[in-house]
Amino acid sequence: MDQLRTRRTGAAVRIAAVTIFGLTFALGVYLLIEAVNPAGLISFTFLLILPAAVTAFVTYVGDPHALRGRSFYTTSVPFSLFGAVVVASIGFLREGVICILMLAPFWLGLSALGGYINWRLRNRQEPEENVFRASTLLLIPLVAMQVEPMIPLPRDTGSITRSVVINADPATVWHHARGVHQIASDDGRWNISQDIIGLPRPIGARLDRDGFGATRRVEWQDGIRFKEVVTDWQPARRLWWNFQFDETDMDAWAMQDRHLLPDSPHYRITDGGYVLEPLGDGRTRLTLKTNYWVETPVNWYARLWGQLLVGDVSSNVLAVIQQKSERPNQRLP
Repeated sequence: MDQLRTRRTGAAVRIAAVTIFGLTFALGVYLLIEAVNPAGLISFTFLLILPAAVTAFVTYVGDPHALRGRSFYTTSVPFSLFGAVVVASIGFLREGVICILMLAPFWLGLSALGGYINWRLRNRQEPEENVFRASTLLLIPLVAMQVEPMIPLPRDTGSITRSVVINADPATVWHHARGVHQIASDDGRWNISQDIIGLPRPIGARLDRDGFGATRRVEWQDGIRFKEVVTDWQPARRLWWNFQFDETDMDAWAMQDRHLLPDSPHYRITDGGYVLEPLGDGRTRLTLKTNYWVETPVNWYARLWGQLLVGDVSSNVLAVIQQKSERPNQRLP
């Protein structure tokens, strides 16, 4: 019994030690990428290769004689590693919730894959302890970091479109679409991005003048500000603009998540606007469209998040305009 207890204690200490080493290595890679290129975290190396390599290393050294079952390789270690990554990201690296949520499927999935591949290979060979062989696994992300910058990334364009039918005529809807000066915290609608994930809500939007070339100054909670320069002005029909993100305004965006800025080397929100369509019976369909481009190793995944995050923000803005337009005391004479 004492011998069994000693073995279990030794195994637990070994697993804990190798896990700490693996996390330290991952942190070192993170800091190295961040120092060389802050946008480099959106890369194959960080998203795909690093979690698989670290998990393979931890499971190899943590189970030196290949005695543990598949769940140790594909569930226990991957989830433990990711839990530690989340704690470190929030507590020490000050990463935002959105970044962690976006990272989770890749780190959990590729971590489990790395563990599974190691489990299959270990069961096809004579189990033996070879820490040197395991250490070579950690060379893979280091080599990938050198090769990846030579591979061009695809650039895709896309758009997010949301619409709402408002019980008000186009002139009334246009009045509020031009800009709502004050938006209360309870205006708009409930959505996942702003009520659960924690994206800031709009506070107001002011148009400095009418017509082509005018500037809408938009303000959100948490000090976030940006401009929209009008490129198409058709009263009660269409209002279009180009987004303008000044460098002085980026600090507030970075407080939300410095790796998810709206004007970065990997993605940019370019232009957008409102289209008003009269439906008769005093109703109007208001459509808000936002265009962007994205240049990442996983454009399809970035577009999915864009549909959720930007889509929720757009739906909330439309709901605010709908509420303002349908309130009798705020309709135009």
